[in-house]
Amino acid sequence: MQQWSPAQLKERLDTAGDTPLVLLDVREPNEFEYCHIDGSLHMPMASVPARVSELDRDAETVVICHHGGRSMQVAMFLKQQGFSNVINLAGGVAGWARQVDPSMPQY
Repeated sequence: MQQWSPAQLKERLDTAGDTPLVLLDVREPNEFEYCHIDGSLHMPMASVPARVSELDRDAETVVICHHGGRSMQVAMFLKQQGFSNVINLAGGVAGWARQVDPSMPQY
């Protein structure tokens, strides 16, 4: 499974141009409300199997959670469902807050 560090995601976001990038945040609603990376699509982990048809199987998709464990599970599930370009955010939003956006609230 491909993983990106928060710094790699930041670089990709800064250079994306017109290339679509899906930021799929799989945390619970209260976690997402507390903090999230701008532009993220919120889809709690438990809802992903029922909502998988809402996602583009060919889009570059970065799966995000708090530390990277839940997102890794969802990323593996998406790969099994035929998604071609899935990346796990290693360190999750906690890593993003530490390495990229220190103004982001942490929990």
